Amino acid sequence: MAKTDAQLADGQAANAARRRTFWVGIVCALAGAGLWGVSGACAQHLFSHYGITPMFATAVRSLVATLFFFGVMATRRRYMLELIWKSEPRVKLFFLVFGAALFVDQFAYAMTIAFTNAGTATVLQMLSTVFVMLFTCVMGRHLPKGNEFVGLICAFAATVLIATQGDLGTLVLPAAGLFWGLLNAVCVAIYVLTPRAAGLFDRFGSFAATSVGMLVTCVCSGIAYAIQFAMGAGAPQAVASMDVFGWLVLIGGLAFLGTFVSFGLYLRGVAFVGSVTGSLLGAVEPISASVCACVFLGTAFSGFDWAGLVLMLAMLALVTLAGKPR
Repeated sequence: MAKTDAQLADGQAANAARRRTFWVGIVCALAGAGLWGVSGACAQHLFSHYGITPMFATAVRSLVATLFFFGVMATRRRYMLELIWKSEPRVKLFFLVFGAALFVDQFAYAMTIAFTNAGTATVLQMLSTVFVMLFTCVMGRHLPKGNEFVGLICAFAATVLIATQGDLGTLVLPAAGLFWGLLNAVCVAIYVLTPRAAGLFDRFGSFAATSVGMLVTCVCSGIAYAIQFAMGAGAPQAVASMDVFGWLVLIGGLAFLGTFVSFGLYLRGVAFVGSVTGSLLGAVEPISASVCACVFLGTAFSGFDWAGLVLMLAMLALVTLAGKPR
C-alpha cells in the first residue's frame, strides 16, 4: 500500500528531527572536547608556574564542577535527583563506575601533562577511540563502518607520529607519561561507554547523569588529596603562594570551563551521536590543547606534531560528513 501524503510528511519531519539532533550532538561534543584542550593548557600553566600537584588540581576542578552541576540540579531538576536516589542498587553501581572512571581520567590526564605537555597528553587520550570502537564492535558483533575505520586509522597514525616523532623504532615520550596517557585513554572509554550501555542517559538525561558522576569524582579526589596531604606530598606551600591570576586559571579555566562546561557539553553530545562517533569527535581536544599551549604557553611543536593534528582534522571530517544520518 502506497504511503499517504501525511505519512510521507511525518517521515520527512522525523528525518529532519534526527538530522537536527545529530548536528546538535556534533556541536556539543566538539565544543566540550575543545574546552578540554583549554583545560589542558591551564593545567600545564599551573604545574609549571605554581608547582601545585595534579591531585590538588583534580580535587579543585571536580569540587567546583560538582557545585555548579548540583546548583543547576537543585534549582531546575530536583525531581531528577530524587529519582536517582530512589533507583535500584544496580543503577547506583553504574553511577559509581561512571564517577570513578571520571576521577581516574582527570587525575591521569593531569599526570600525563605533568610528565609531557598538554598537546601530547590529549593526543594520547585519543587512543580511547580504539577501546570504544573495539568494545562496541565486539558487543554488537559487527565490523566498524567505513568512515569510522578510516577515521580510526587517521587517529592512530596521528598518535604514532606524535609519540615517535617519525622514528618508529624510538619512543620519544617518557615511560611515565605513556603509562598515565594510556590509563587516561582506558578511563575515557569507560566513562563514555558506561552511561549509554547502562541506559543512564536515556533514563535520567545526560546532565543529571553527569552531575552524579562528577559528585563521585569529587568524593574520590577529595579523599585521595586528603591522604596525599596527610603524607606531606600535597605541596601546601605551592597552594599558599598562588596569586589571583593562578586562582583565576584554576577556578575559571580548569574547573568551570574545562570541567563543568566541557563535560556537560561533551557527554550531551555523546548522548545524541553515540559512543563511537562521540569518542572520535573528541579528537578536537588535542588540536585545541596544542594550539593553546603553543600560543599562550610558548610550547614548541615539531612538524610531526602538526602532521598529527592534520590527521585528526581529517578524521573529524570523515566522522561528521560521512557519518551523518540521511
